[in-house]
Amino acid sequence: MGKYVINGGRKLSGKITVQSAKNSVMPMMAGSLLTDDPVVIKKCPKIADVFSMLNILKSLGTVAFFENDDLVIMPKYTKSNKTEKNQAKALRSSIFLMGALVSRFKKAEISLPGGCDIGERPIDIHVDLLKSMGCEISQTTDGINCVGNKLKCCEFRLPFASVGATENAILAAVKLNGTTVLKNVAREPEIIDLVCFLRSMGAKIYGEGTKTIQIEGVKKLRGTEYQPIGDRVEAGTFLTAVAISGGELEIKGINSENISSLIHKLCENSCKITVKNDIIYIKSGKTRKPFSLVTGPYPLFATDLQAQAMTLACLSEGQSVIRENVFENRFRHVEELKKFGADIKVYGRAAVINGVKEFIPANVYAKDLRGGASLVLGALNAKGSSTVFDVYHIERGYADFDLKLRSIGADITKIN
Repeated sequence: MGKYVINGGRKLSGKITVQSAKNSVMPMMAGSLLTDDPVVIKKCPKIADVFSMLNILKSLGTVAFFENDDLVIMPKYTKSNKTEKNQAKALRSSIFLMGALVSRFKKAEISLPGGCDIGERPIDIHVDLLKSMGCEISQTTDGINCVGNKLKCCEFRLPFASVGATENAILAAVKLNGTTVLKNVAREPEIIDLVCFLRSMGAKIYGEGTKTIQIEGVKKLRGTEYQPIGDRVEAGTFLTAVAISGGELEIKGINSENISSLIHKLCENSCKITVKNDIIYIKSGKTRKPFSLVTGPYPLFATDLQAQAMTLACLSEGQSVIRENVFENRFRHVEELKKFGADIKVYGRAAVINGVKEFIPANVYAKDLRGGASLVLGALNAKGSSTVFDVYHIERGYADFDLKLRSIGADITKIN
């Protein structure tokens, strides 16, 4: 499944440009099915999750291909409303196709989605939302059958600000006759990005970035060429890598406001950070200070950056506390970090970390996407040779992760 061999102890220095946001691109790929015109997603990252979604779209009959770095989708050829079990289980984002396919075909058969094993992540909010729109839904052991012949607008308050459910509801409602009002919605930058993408196709959506979104249905959407926002998780991962390894880095293509919660923690950790337009410049401090954080829906600290922050906490002087409030199984990297010599104790959803001066080399296994990235950051600190196995998890969300790290001074080699 591939591995990274890393000789740690080297400072990082240079410049990188972040990829387009993975968590924007995935719902946009599903949203392309809402038109028959060509859709072009500019500078789409060539990561495993994108290719998995691409395979699902192709299985539906959609014509889709890369043209250099741009993803071209031709949805007019889409004929099927059924996702295959073996394909859908490869990634969580296949659930976005529920709203899009119901909107396009008035019915859909969706296999239960897969992805990282970081918690239950139930889809009950997705189901309840569609039911409120008049969709008849029956669940089987393998999937969900949706019949939307009587789809209608509704007003719905989400019990939890779920990103996926918010996006699914938008995709389902954007072509309904009338006005749909969604309350207590997610406010992540990727939600705003999806709305801007759909608006470029002719959608009428208001309130993105607030707790209430209003959708005035339109009869038809047109094609578009759209450039997604920069990936805040990739940017945050590289910022944290510099805080851990030392050095300085210029990161281009990212809105610093989208990762302000991380930037504040890094500044508390003695890093010096300056921002100009879409560029973030970081210089590591001489010492690393402990910190506490709690993950939660945006604008709180992103759960997708929690594992990377934990690696930094492990190497910061004193005691840090991290509480994971989004996913109940997102501490799977803890036992692997301990192989580097980390001092971590987990109490339910909280982790108490006593910092150590430096890591020792180790062989570790990536068990999910972001936890895998945190292990790479740990290996970069350990003086000597470490190996991170099962890096296919990491490559679900990072394009050319090893090459980018090597370009800024890391000694990292990928072996298939």
